Amino acid sequence: METLYLVALVLIFALAVFDLMVGVSNDAVNFLSSAVGAKAFSFKKILLIAALGIFVGASFSSGMMDIARHGIFQPQHFYFSEIMAIFIGVMIVDVILLDIFNSFGLPTSTTISRVFELLGGTFALALYKIYMVPNTPAFGDLINTEKAISMIFAIFLSVAIAFSFGSVVQFFVRLLFTFDFRKKMKYFIGVFGGLSFSSIIYFILFKGLKGSVFASFEWFQYLLNHSSIVLLILFVAFALLSQLFYFLHFNVFKGIVALGTFSLALAFAGNDLVNFIGVPLAALSSYQDFAANGNGAPDAFLMKSLMESAAGQWWILSLAGVIMMISLMTSKKAHNVIKTSVSLSAQGTADQAFGTNPVARAIVRWSHSTGEIFTRYLPRRWRAWMELRRDDSKLTLEDESAAFDLVRASVNLMLASLLIAAGTAFKLPLSTTYVTFMVAMGTSLADKAWGRDTAVYRISGVLSVIGGWFFTAFAAFMSSFIVCFIVYKGGFVVSFILFGLVVLLLLRSTLHYKKKTQSVNPTEERYIQILSADTPEKASVLADAHFKEAWGWILIHAEDRYRDIISGFLNGDLTLLRKTNHSIDEEKIYARQLKRQGAACSQKMDPSVYLTKSFYLYQANDCVNDIVFNLDRICDPCLHHIDNHFTPLSKRRQKDLDAFWSKITDFIEDCARSVFDGNFSRYEELKTRAAEIGADVVEKRKSEMTTIREKEVASGAAVLYLTILYETKNLIDRSMYLTKVCKKFLANDNSK
Repeated sequence: METLYLVALVLIFALAVFDLMVGVSNDAVNFLSSAVGAKAFSFKKILLIAALGIFVGASFSSGMMDIARHGIFQPQHFYFSEIMAIFIGVMIVDVILLDIFNSFGLPTSTTISRVFELLGGTFALALYKIYMVPNTPAFGDLINTEKAISMIFAIFLSVAIAFSFGSVVQFFVRLLFTFDFRKKMKYFIGVFGGLSFSSIIYFILFKGLKGSVFASFEWFQYLLNHSSIVLLILFVAFALLSQLFYFLHFNVFKGIVALGTFSLALAFAGNDLVNFIGVPLAALSSYQDFAANGNGAPDAFLMKSLMESAAGQWWILSLAGVIMMISLMTSKKAHNVIKTSVSLSAQGTADQAFGTNPVARAIVRWSHSTGEIFTRYLPRRWRAWMELRRDDSKLTLEDESAAFDLVRASVNLMLASLLIAAGTAFKLPLSTTYVTFMVAMGTSLADKAWGRDTAVYRISGVLSVIGGWFFTAFAAFMSSFIVCFIVYKGGFVVSFILFGLVVLLLLRSTLHYKKKTQSVNPTEERYIQILSADTPEKASVLADAHFKEAWGWILIHAEDRYRDIISGFLNGDLTLLRKTNHSIDEEKIYARQLKRQGAACSQKMDPSVYLTKSFYLYQANDCVNDIVFNLDRICDPCLHHIDNHFTPLSKRRQKDLDAFWSKITDFIEDCARSVFDGNFSRYEELKTRAAEIGADVVEKRKSEMTTIREKEVASGAAVLYLTILYETKNLIDRSMYLTKVCKKFLANDNSK
């Protein structure tokens, strides 16, 4: 029995390695997004700074494992077999859950996931013990619900405090420095540098190193006990140094970003390390106690030893730090999570990764109305002065592709550090993930990054991320509830099967993500280049190539899907129709994305052609949406007809449909070729063919309607046939119109 538990323990530590890898990918957004978004340094240098912070934080962490040992459950009432079932289930759920969030690029809290996983597993076994085991203590004696409630409270508190402070502080900082901050640095850099550096150093001491080996030294305790004096001395010293650095032409903002990135990475490794290795070390401690004192009876040995606090060994913590460093340097999913945070806070035009929803639209309308009421009561002179100071047309970026400037990046890091340290001092359960993310959202709002054209998308994105945080708690609780109970009842056989399943899922996820990133459409890469183009002329050239290719792909897709619909319908191929319907649904998303891209790209174009090209861009992308919805209105009723096994078309109608669909796909293919090549020498020929094919389809439809009237019978198959003909005519017209608009867009023809 001990041997099997030893094997299970080894597998738990193996999962811990995976947990460290996926965990750092998720939490990387906490300490990398500001430096990456501002392009303060090269990406390799940013990773090096963060990796150094991780290693220092992990190596000097005391690694207190109380959450995993007795923070959620009361171990003196649980047997060794029950505790091990909880630990095994928690590790399995945590690895899978964090990997899913990483794959979707959504930052979430590893603390929340770990707490609710432990809570879910404990809840399942506590219920089982109460109903199945005699003389079991009351539910309140088995489980600690206070911790879970404090975590839920932490979400609301972190969101409200961080977003509010981020907005207010950034508003006043921007008034001081303006967007052309280099001209104003000589007046305010000393005070700002002193405040920023002292806040970050205070954060390192009070939060990052509070749980480290340094906490046992007398001088460290002295600093903590006299924190107010220490903070004042740090402020004065760094204020003078910042002013001196400015006169020596040293970029103080870069120094703030570098130290802030290091401090948050250090705090992450020093404090959040328990989320990843706390459970494995608690499992190791449990096994050692059982092996020494359990007498081979796992179902009769209570885990009273877990009531004592314990620290991880230094070499285990250092090894964990190395694993996290390597993962940070190599993880592509970490980059994906960072991209979400940066895109939601980017200044000006950016690819909107999220759509809109009614809540976001209502918030935008309410905020706009409230803002108008508020500004109405401000003196006109004040409004003019503030608008002048916050003129974002003078935005000064470190790099053309940067999402925001160094001022905002510095405020993000300084304020996040200060809020987390203050929350710790006042014993408020603030989450590092939630604070850093919401501070970034608040500062972006204050910087007018959420304009009228982007606010609804940004708010939708923020709501999606916040919703993901609550989903983390729910998913962690329910998944762990089920898995831990299955592990406990199924024993080692089920445990080992689940371990193998986790490995397979991780490998599949990695391969799928790798394939997904490698198969990125070239047009997407070009779109990113448009947004980062340094001149309007270059942006216009890239936009021509981008949309020409995107529209060509849309026509190719229309040709293929129309062929599949007709073929699937005539042959009664339900599988093909379902696959086609799914493909059309994906294309709807891409069509909406093209419209958003068009709005963003038009703002980067050459002003001399802006109006004309923007008009054609809008018309073409609107036409793209029509084409996709034409296909949907053909496919959906065909799928419904075949899926319900309704009466098929008559032989005559099948023959007519089979006779003309190839002409239509050939026509759409020729339109696509003209758009792809940008060669419209056959444009007049295409117009003639469109008119002829369209007239033929209209004639068939009129003839069919006459037949139906004469027989006074309109079966479902007959109505569906008329629908196909009607939408086919629209598809022909839209394909021709897209070709026409593309021709004008590329030629910059002002004539209509």
